[in-house]
Amino acid sequence: MDNINIITKYFENLSELQLQQFAMMSSLYNEWNSKINVISRKDIDFLYEHHVLHSLGIAKVIRFNAGTRIMDLGTGGGFPGIPLAVLFPDVQFHLIDSIGKKVHVATEIAHAIGLKNVSFAHERAQDEHQKFDFVVSRAVMPLSELLKIVRKNISPTQHNALPNGLICLKGGELGKEISAFGKISTVWNLNEFFQEEYFQTKKIVYTIIH
Repeated sequence: MDNINIITKYFENLSELQLQQFAMMSSLYNEWNSKINVISRKDIDFLYEHHVLHSLGIAKVIRFNAGTRIMDLGTGGGFPGIPLAVLFPDVQFHLIDSIGKKVHVATEIAHAIGLKNVSFAHERAQDEHQKFDFVVSRAVMPLSELLKIVRKNISPTQHNALPNGLICLKGGELGKEISAFGKISTVWNLNEFFQEEYFQTKKIVYTIIH
C-alpha cells in the first residue's frame, strides 16, 4: 500500500512538522485531483512512491544549504517543488507552470500544509527573469531546450557543494540526449538510492550552467 512509510524508509530524521506535512498530502491531492486532474487517475494511488519520493530523489544527490533559491519549472501539481520545500524549510522555492489550474492546486496544497518557503507564478519559463541557484524540473522537455530557456535564470553566486545549474528528473534511455553536454552533465540512477521497481529506469540529470 502506498503511504508515508515509503518516505520515512529513506528519510529517517524528519521532524514532527515534516511528517505531518507529508502525511497531509494524500487526502489533499486526492481531494483536489477529483476536481482538477493534476495526477493521472491510475497514478494517484501511488502518490508517495511515484511523486513524493520521486521528487525527493534530488535530495539524495545534493543537500541544499540554507538560503538557496530554487525554481521548479513546469511544476504541475507541485512536483518536485512541494516535497523538496517540506524537506528543506530553509530553502526558497519558486514554482511555475503555464497551466493556471495546476498552479492553483499546487498553491492551495502548499498553503494547506503550512509551507512558508514557496512562491508561485502562472507563467511560461521564458517570461521568468529572476535569478536562482538551481532550476529543478520533471522531464518537461528535452535537456537542450531546457538549458536554452533557464540559462538566464542561473545566479553566478555559489552557495552549495555542487555548482549552480539544472537538475532534472527523467526516465528511460538518455544517452543521446545528454551526449552533447559531455563533462558538464552528470547522471545518477535512482535505483542506486530507492529499491522499488518504479525507480529502475528513473534518473537524475544534473547540468552545470556557468
